[in-house]
Amino acid sequence: MLVVCELMLEEMAKYLEIFLIESNAHWLRLNFVRIHQKSFQNDKLLKLQEWCNDILVKYPNKIFESEEFTSLQENALVSLIKRDDLQMEEVKIWNYIIKWGIAQNSELSSNPEDLSNENFLALKSTLKNCLPLVRYFQMPGGDIYDHIQPYQQILEKNLWEDLVKRHMTPDRPISSVVLPPRVILTQELPHRSTEPFSNVINEEHAAEIASWIDKKADTYSMTNNPYEFKLLFRGSRDGFTRDSFWNLCDKQKNLVIVIKVKDTDEILGGYNPIGWDKALYGLKSCKESFTFSLKNCAVQSSILSRVKDTVNAIHCSKNSGLIFSCSLYMYNSNRNNRCYCYEETSFYEKLIREKSTYVSSCSFFSVEEYEIFQIHEKTI
Repeated sequence: MLVVCELMLEEMAKYLEIFLIESNAHWLRLNFVRIHQKSFQNDKLLKLQEWCNDILVKYPNKIFESEEFTSLQENALVSLIKRDDLQMEEVKIWNYIIKWGIAQNSELSSNPEDLSNENFLALKSTLKNCLPLVRYFQMPGGDIYDHIQPYQQILEKNLWEDLVKRHMTPDRPISSVVLPPRVILTQELPHRSTEPFSNVINEEHAAEIASWIDKKADTYSMTNNPYEFKLLFRGSRDGFTRDSFWNLCDKQKNLVIVIKVKDTDEILGGYNPIGWDKALYGLKSCKESFTFSLKNCAVQSSILSRVKDTVNAIHCSKNSGLIFSCSLYMYNSNRNNRCYCYEETSFYEKLIREKSTYVSSCSFFSVEEYEIFQIHEKTI
């Protein structure tokens, strides 16, 4: 498609964009970072750019916290921060803009106290297309003082004066443009969808998992669950391979994993608040992780197994998938979707499968479906 664009075959390029988005979204998701990067290298791939940004406004950490963030093209950054529906606090947007600007000028220090007048001018020039898109007047005074004030030299003089005036004497008129607050997407959806949010668990299961996360003695009801479960990954949609897992879940945090065991009524899973890191091979410390088996028809009661060995709670390996050390392993290669549990309780408190299923210290099973949710506190 890039070749088609280079040859100025615009109609064919538009057709290929639509075909990819409508018929090959799965492939686009698996290659998201590369697709995002390439689409913004050509100013004619507008539909792909929009498709990428529609995802990033909902999951901004996918780009802002990625290793590729500081090498992001300016037009890609500008197109994202100009969106009214970017789901990120304004002060965080500001801090990431500063981080990006400093990265484009290798001689600049990340400490504003070390910057000279010439350094501030260089930073201002680099960020000239980003600075007007920040919603300064939607930020609280504390954020203005702590984060904007150290870099006030890169703002236009009248803008800084208006910011001070607005917070000291809010009734006085100002001349600066006041951009509207960003739209919180959850406010646009007051009604619940009739579609089930999961192929594996129901709302009652989600409420029980939420109560475990908050270490509640009593289980949350379905109506007072404080967390929203946002689907990040689904095996039947995104593929059961380890490449699929790493492409969509690498470095993501606050993850709830649920697994439907094939040919049984079991639902197994775990909670990992710190995430998995493909670049790291080895163990990660975590005090809040746990694994579980959920009550479901033939399964009489749920099992919660909290971490015991917090230093070795989570294991990272690019050659496997998700691993809760010595409790739940998903060694999804690029050929199968197999899992196993260890007959070992030195890392986590309990076995999450019947002891009779263990052979030679392991309990193997195939996966019918598995999903990974990222949990967020509900805002309404």
